[in-house]
Amino acid sequence: MKKLLSAIFLLVATISFGQKNAVRDSVLSFQKKINSEYANPKESPLKPNDLEKFKSLDFYPINEKFVVVAKFIKTPNEKPFQMPTSTDRKPMYVKFGEAHFSIDGKSYKLNIYQSQDLKKIEKYKNSLFLPFTDLTSGVESYGGGRYIDLEIPAGNEIMIDFNRAYNPYCAYNHKYSCPIPPQENDLDLEIKAGVKNFKK
Repeated sequence: MKKLLSAIFLLVATISFGQKNAVRDSVLSFQKKINSEYANPKESPLKPNDLEKFKSLDFYPINEKFVVVAKFIKTPNEKPFQMPTSTDRKPMYVKFGEAHFSIDGKSYKLNIYQSQDLKKIEKYKNSLFLPFTDLTSGVESYGGGRYIDLEIPAGNEIMIDFNRAYNPYCAYNHKYSCPIPPQENDLDLEIKAGVKNFKK
């Protein structure tokens, strides 16, 4: 019996370690990619003087607690609406679904949106948009909120990795027009994961 319990414990520990490594590798790949884009003058949203000094964005330490598997509830009868932005531009979005999840025993809900323009492009037809604010917004993270890119899930669950949360381009350069996270996506907790505020 002891040998069986030891084998089970070892198996669980091995799976858990493998999952942590997978999360870490995925996030490190995301960080490397975004740093590469921001360092590239052809892609970077940074102002020229900030680009000259740029080495890396400031990230929170990778935290597996902020990787959640949420219950996904599709909302098929929603009407498209104009999402406010940092400028006069008002792109059309539709509420595509809701993500219900818990962190530290507390339940939360976020609305997930789909761009009505991007869905017409083959490359982005399955792309979803998750803008949010939290208690770090305007303190450690950008006051205008952060974004997470998602894909339409096959079933009724969707994984949200807050370690992959990034700032809108407006955090780096006011010439951009960035969607403002709807009030219903303001989380009453600190999401200490993802990209921090940009220190110029």
